[in-house]
Amino acid sequence: MKARTYTRIYNVVVYGLVGLAIVITLYPFLYVISMSISRPEAVAAKEVVLWPVGFSTLAYERVFQNSDIWRSFYNSIWYTVVATLGNLVFTVLAAYPLARPHFFARKFFTAVFVFTMFFWGGLVPFFVVVNKLGLYNTRWALVVPYLVETWYLVICRTFFQTLPEELYESAKIDGASEYRILARLTLPLSKQIIAVLALFYGISNWNGWFAAVLFLADSKLHPIQVYLRNVLIAGNTAEAMMSWAQMGRSALLSTLQLKYALIVVASVPIILVYPFVQRYFEKGVLLGSLKG
Repeated sequence: MKARTYTRIYNVVVYGLVGLAIVITLYPFLYVISMSISRPEAVAAKEVVLWPVGFSTLAYERVFQNSDIWRSFYNSIWYTVVATLGNLVFTVLAAYPLARPHFFARKFFTAVFVFTMFFWGGLVPFFVVVNKLGLYNTRWALVVPYLVETWYLVICRTFFQTLPEELYESAKIDGASEYRILARLTLPLSKQIIAVLALFYGISNWNGWFAAVLFLADSKLHPIQVYLRNVLIAGNTAEAMMSWAQMGRSALLSTLQLKYALIVVASVPIILVYPFVQRYFEKGVLLGSLKG
């Protein structure tokens, strides 16, 4: 009876903490959505606490009528797709030889990659290198310097090490080359970790803004996150919002509501993609952490 009582208390505490975490996590998301679809009068009067007050799509209409939004949205999609594909290709190509026990320089290159996790040249030398390579103010400035993330490389390498060595030996007996083994054997057995890496890299590329601010002087190349940053906190907020005012005569439409609508628009793509890779997420992360 005493053990049952402790178990019940434990369950109540755990479920209570989980419920509290859910509420804390969901509240900002629900609040942003409610602010973006409430009546402009209610938003201006600060009547929205959790649920929408009235209903209005005027903020979204103004957002989608802005050509700068569409251009920035396209840029974000381009950066995310191209950069993520490059990330996956180069991470896999680097992780595969590091996972092969017979690769003579495996330990050396692993140490080199791990070294970069703790030490780097600094921001100024990094900027100079990107500039000397001719990448400054081009789309590739957000792709080439970030092709491989060392931590994800380690996860991918560790996952490859969990695959039975007998499979590689049997493939070699059949005359398969290393490239063929990677394409026909390793990758089909690594869907979980590939999906996890695609999710991690995709989210990082979609949410990234610092590299764009650093390397892209042309505002026409900026992703949606930089535009959102400018609207929310940067010094040119008034200039950005002036374009909104020129698009309609509604004085009731709060600039704050426009900001919330823009936040929702910038978040929707990742929210839509996540359910498709969620089933691989937990298994891939766990398998990628079995070996050191």
